[in-house]
Amino acid sequence: MSTPSAAEILRNGLWHNNTGLVALLGLCPLLATSNSLVNGLGLGLATTLVLLITNTTVSLIRRWVNPEVRIPVFVTVIASAVTAVELGMHALLPELHRVLGIFIPLIVTNCCVLGRAEAFASRQAPARAALDGLAVGLGFALVLVTLGALRELLGQGTLLAQAEILFGEGARGLTLHLLPGDRGLLLAILPPGAFIMLGLLIAAKNAIDARARARPRPAPATAATVADGHVPT
Repeated sequence: MSTPSAAEILRNGLWHNNTGLVALLGLCPLLATSNSLVNGLGLGLATTLVLLITNTTVSLIRRWVNPEVRIPVFVTVIASAVTAVELGMHALLPELHRVLGIFIPLIVTNCCVLGRAEAFASRQAPARAALDGLAVGLGFALVLVTLGALRELLGQGTLLAQAEILFGEGARGLTLHLLPGDRGLLLAILPPGAFIMLGLLIAAKNAIDARARARPRPAPATAATVADGHVPT
């Protein structure tokens, strides 16, 4: 397997192969917990931490794992990382842990975690594996936060509602009320709204990529043009 550059790893994780918008993995927690910005951010950070721990660990032990048992070993590593993250959230962020509920332990079944362990971390050095886990996790968290912010804004007219469950009591006053009164769109915070919003995000990404591909690229300089002093700009 070729060794990608750090910039390529970041671009793939955050945009080109984004878990939520391109690979379409982990859609169950993505759609279920993205009814607010805070909930999406909480699960996104938890998933990022699990990916970081899992990728690094798998890369470190890859030379000692027999190929025939690699999948059970990887699943065990993932389950251990998820358990550690869940216990940490239960101790430090009990309210957020209660709100997210079953979707924290269900990170074990998120295909993107096992997929990155098998396809990338098991074949790369620890530093690159860790960067890949961070990039993929942040890409997933970005979709969760964007989807949660849109659904919360349209459905409740607020942003950062219940911020204290993630940032502590000092963040209780961070809630922004952007729509007056009870004028939210109920559909936005219901399950169908999650599917509609995600579809719109995917369409927006595809449109941005299509415009980028259609943009004219400068012609590469040839030996003849350089020799004549005509260097394309």
